[in-house]
This record gives sequence, structure tokens and C-alpha cells, in this order.
Amino acid sequence: MLDKNGIAKRIAREIKNNSYVNLGIGIPTLVANYIPAEINVVLQSENGLLGMGPFPEKGEEDADLINAGKQTITTLPGSAIFDSAMSFGMIRAQKVDLTILGAMEVSEKGDIANWKIPGKMVKGMGGAMDLVASARNIIVAMQHVNKAGESKLLPSCTLPLTGVRCVKKIVTELAVLEILPEGGFLLLEHAPGVSVDLIKHSTLGKLIVPDQVQEMKLD
Repeated sequence: MLDKNGIAKRIAREIKNNSYVNLGIGIPTLVANYIPAEINVVLQSENGLLGMGPFPEKGEEDADLINAGKQTITTLPGSAIFDSAMSFGMIRAQKVDLTILGAMEVSEKGDIANWKIPGKMVKGMGGAMDLVASARNIIVAMQHVNKAGESKLLPSCTLPLTGVRCVKKIVTELAVLEILPEGGFLLLEHAPGVSVDLIKHSTLGKLIVPDQVQEMKLD
């Protein structure tokens, strides 16, 4: 199985040259560390930054430079800093090519739940609802199962929805899956050392398994 860095490394392979990409909180923030050197990409942080670089080395942190998850970051030459109103103007105007988000649950129809667990305090809905409503492409980075071993890929989400029929692709510690237009998780790749049977056992929603399933390439 992949760890969080492995998931981020696989997702980095999905980023296309000359694209604008928003990274959500959690696993998605790690993607910045694994983007291939030959790929030209502008990373957007919804708190008001274009041109986000990788995490700083220890001792080189600047407390005034943070991403949406309040982690210290670096900037690249030509980066721009602005207010969050302008940032969300970019998002709502569909200037972002790809959004990479974490999730608590994803349904076989492409619905996503990632902002609230009933009964637990939350600061607010954050920017995820704007992102899923406006992004041209959405990839989810998440754990396939929860701490109790229960699937997070479901026929229907049980938690409050962030967006409906918006997720295109999912990368977990076990697999890469695509949401089909008619519904269902299409298994594209399995993680190194992970069997298709384990993926079947870990997926509660409708899983479509082709005759040939490739192993993930991370390098």
C-alpha cells in the first residue's frame, strides 16, 4: 500500500504542462514536492497565491508565506500574492485547470463529501464548494478505507455533500480509479504489491474491473 507521499507522487503524474492547479488541504499539499522538473505548472492557493513552490527546507520557513492549510511554503520566480476575493474570482471564473482535493467519502456517481462530520466542530465550509462547482477537472487524494477498515468509496455518501457528480478520478493507497459518466468506479491501476481482490474487498460502491489492470508507476 502507498503512504500519503506515495499517493501525492502518483497524482503528480496527472498534472499537465502549462496548467493552473489548485491543491487542497492534506495529502494534496504534498503533490507540490513531486511535480516533474520538465512540467511547467502554476500552483494556486485559495488564500491568495499564484506560483506556489515546494515546502521550505528546515530553518528556511517564512511564517508570512502559508498555503490554505496554514503550512509554510515557498514561492517561485514570478509568483503573485493577492487577497482571497481575487483568488475565488479566479476559481469561479474557471481559470483553474485542475483541482486536487482530499475527501472523507466519494460516491460511485462522483459526489464528494469532504467538509463536515456531523456533531464535530468545524470552522466553516472552506473553499471546497467553490472549487468543486467551478473546476474543469477534479482529482481526489484519499485513503481507500477509514481507521475501522470500512470503505470510503460508496454507493452514496453518508456525510453532508460538498459537490454532486464532480469527481473525475481518485487516487488512494490501493488504486487509481475513474468515475464513469453512467456511475461506477473503473479500476485503472493497482498500487505495487496490492491485489485486485483487496481493492474489491475495500470498495463498497460499484467497482468495474477490466481484464487488464496496470500497476501504478511512481517514478
